Amino acid sequence: MWFGRRVRREVLEAAQGEARREGSVAQAVAAPEASRLRRTWGDGFGVLASRSLQIIIVLILTAGVVWGMRTLSTVVIPILLALILASTFAPVMSWLRARNVPPALATVAVLLGIVVILTGIGWLIVWAVRDQWEDLSSQAQDGFAQVIDWVKTLPFAPDAEQIAEWQDTVVDFLTSSQFGSGALAGVGAITSFVTGLVLMVVVLFFFLKDGPTIWRFMLRPFTGEGLARARRAGDKTVATLGSYIRGTAAVAAVDAVGIGIGLLILQVPLALPLAVLVFVLAFIPLVGATVAGILAALVALVANGPLSAVLVVGVVVLVNQLEGNLLQPVLMGRALKLHALVILLALTIGTVLSGILGAVLAVPIAAVGWGIIQVWDGPNRPAKWARPHASDPAA
Repeated sequence: MWFGRRVRREVLEAAQGEARREGSVAQAVAAPEASRLRRTWGDGFGVLASRSLQIIIVLILTAGVVWGMRTLSTVVIPILLALILASTFAPVMSWLRARNVPPALATVAVLLGIVVILTGIGWLIVWAVRDQWEDLSSQAQDGFAQVIDWVKTLPFAPDAEQIAEWQDTVVDFLTSSQFGSGALAGVGAITSFVTGLVLMVVVLFFFLKDGPTIWRFMLRPFTGEGLARARRAGDKTVATLGSYIRGTAAVAAVDAVGIGIGLLILQVPLALPLAVLVFVLAFIPLVGATVAGILAALVALVANGPLSAVLVVGVVVLVNQLEGNLLQPVLMGRALKLHALVILLALTIGTVLSGILGAVLAVPIAAVGWGIIQVWDGPNRPAKWARPHASDPAA
């Protein structure tokens, strides 16, 4: 028996030794391979290749998401609009819930209020612009022609072919349906628009009524820090969209009233349609105010002469400066203020993807993205890569 145990122990030790030798051989074989991989991917060029591959994968995924959203635009756009409207009127729903108003009744009241507001704005736009659109576009074209004639007298004026090309572009834009109904063209055909409108109303009803419940359901897959981060992102999205749209609407109304009063004082024709266009175009940051000012100045140039056009430009610049330096920080908060370059890039991308409607939605979506980055690692703690350095004065 003793001899048998000894034999088994010797066999076991021999087997273990053989395994260690095989492991040593495998490690000896794998070590050069690992060293070669480290040399290949560990130098500067290897790191660049790894990062390039990661960027390519991210771009492919982003392109796939964008392609899917464009393919399903009839569904995606109504959901985005419903989310924006629900976020805008979230304080009203919270106020009604705090006073124990039944959820269904509160939702119907707020939804009817939204329909009345949007219908009133749409009716005002149609009423102000419908009968005078031809006169407005005609005077704008005449004013543009006068500007071109003046430019031709300058010593550094472009040649006639370039001027003709620019003129055709501007005239086509002013007289095209995209300028007057770009939002409808962004959604698609009339049938798609009606379908999207009905879908938006239905989705908005459920967002208003069951928004918190829907959000809690979507948070179920998350746990721990991921759950806390998702909650911060959701709260920031609602707050950013609501503040942005409410602030933009207030600023647009002030711009329209201020510029409209200036046009009436200067006795510029078509002052009401121009003021309405100022309100509508104000939802496109930077570009909208510029286009509205150019239209008003061209009409004033044709009707009242160069001095009136210069005064109109002064009124537009003054109102825009007051809006940018006083109203926007108060009504929208400095946290929502994006750099002008970011706004321009967002507008360009949105316009390329979805036309006028994309230009309107691009900036609030960019503001939401930046807001989420600002709370990525905590309530007031941005993502690590977005934090200012200690030596940065912004820190």
